[in-house]
Amino acid sequence: MKPPPFAYFRPGTLDEAIAILGRTENAKVLAGGQSLMAMLNLRYVFPDALVDINDLFELSGIEIAPERIRIGAMTRQRRIELDAGLYEAMPIFRDALKLVGHRQTRNRGTIGGSLCHLDPASELPTLALLLDAGIETAGPAGVRCIPVDEFITGYMMPGIGPDEIVTAIEFAPWSAAHGHAFHEFARRHGDFAVASAAVMVERDRQGIVTRCAIAIGGIGSVPQRHGAGETALTGSDGGPDAIAAALESCAGLDILGDFHGGPDYRLSVARTMLRRSLTAALARASERTQQA
Repeated sequence: MKPPPFAYFRPGTLDEAIAILGRTENAKVLAGGQSLMAMLNLRYVFPDALVDINDLFELSGIEIAPERIRIGAMTRQRRIELDAGLYEAMPIFRDALKLVGHRQTRNRGTIGGSLCHLDPASELPTLALLLDAGIETAGPAGVRCIPVDEFITGYMMPGIGPDEIVTAIEFAPWSAAHGHAFHEFARRHGDFAVASAAVMVERDRQGIVTRCAIAIGGIGSVPQRHGAGETALTGSDGGPDAIAAALESCAGLDILGDFHGGPDYRLSVARTMLRRSLTAALARASERTQQA
């Protein structure tokens, strides 16, 4: 298959890109193109224009501060995966990115493109939800920061206007003693996940869980925070009873079936991934807390 015909623009500045989007109907923004080009070739999408933002180098980069981490939307996934400073502050990014496609796709794919594509099985939107990230956008009305739970409006539907461009993702780092894990099951390595579970926890020196975040991907129309599971863990010793309660409460999540399997199968896989992630994250938090 070949893509449908479209007009092509390659702006040199962010303001120029926004202006083109404002005066062009049915336009798509081209970042890494690892999802969009395949969808064009398969004729899943029919844009009248592509706005290629690969010359907007100011949208690339990683800034790490004690209170805030900022990643430019055009930062390649491979760069995020290999960044030593980000790995030290938030090692879950490397764990998650190793599961994203293959090295060749990560060399081109961008974090902003993945967030805007918003596949429910994709790792980076699930991670953004886990971190309570803010999604920065720029448009004719200026710059705004959208909470990730408002940015995720539905299946592959980011909550931005047709003349807005995602420019960065921002989030607060966790303490140096936090534990993390990201596990997923896919038919083949690099495929989208049937189910995934991302976990971050903090424990005090007595082993009590003082903070917990859980995000589940792949099982519904959007990635989901598992609030009931977080409640089950927070304030507990992180033992078998607390983990069992978090696993049992997965039944309250929105779960859809498809050709990979029905809802019961996806629920079973999600619970297995969550058990693995919780076990690993809790162990890491215990070890780091004792070392701190």
